[in-house]
Amino acid sequence: MRHWKRGLVSGILFLAVALVLVMWVSGPYEDGQDAYVSGDYAMALRLLLPLAEQGHVDAQNLLGIMYREGHGVLQDHVEAAKWFRLAAEQGFAGAQASLGVTYLEGLGLPQDDVQALMWFNLAASRFPPGEDHDRAVQDRDTVAKRMTPAQIAEAEKLAREWSPRGKQAE
Repeated sequence: MRHWKRGLVSGILFLAVALVLVMWVSGPYEDGQDAYVSGDYAMALRLLLPLAEQGHVDAQNLLGIMYREGHGVLQDHVEAAKWFRLAAEQGFAGAQASLGVTYLEGLGLPQDDVQALMWFNLAASRFPPGEDHDRAVQDRDTVAKRMTPAQIAEAEKLAREWSPRGKQAE
C-alpha cells in the first residue's frame, strides 16, 4: 500500500511541476498568438497591443499582419506599416520583408524601390536558409531588375549603414 501512495504522490508532484512549466512557458504573447491563430482576433488585439507598445518585436510584427489583413481591426496599411517598421528597426527579418513589400507596393507608404530593396536585402541577410530567405531573395531580385544601377547602389549603401535599434537589438 505504501508503494502505491508513494507513486500517487510522485504522480501528483509530476503533474504540478508540469503545470507550472506550461504556465511558465506560456505568456501574454503566446496567448495572443494562440488567440490569433484560433481566429479570436479581438482577444489577440487585447493581448498583443500592450506588448507591442512596450517594444515586443513579435507582437509588433503580428499587429502589422493583423492591420495588413484586416483581422480583428479595420484594414489599415498605414497602421500595418507603422508596426512593421517598429519590428523591422529592431532587426526582425519577417517585419523587414513585410516592410519591403509595403514599399514595393506602396501600401500605407509611398512606393519606393530603393527602400524596398534595402529592406529585402536586410531580411535576406537575417533569415536562416529556407523558404522565408528564398522569398526575400526573390523579392530583392525582382525589385532590383526594375531599378537603375544608381538606385541599387543607394539601397545597398542604406542597408550597409543600417543598424538595429530598440529592444531586440540590445
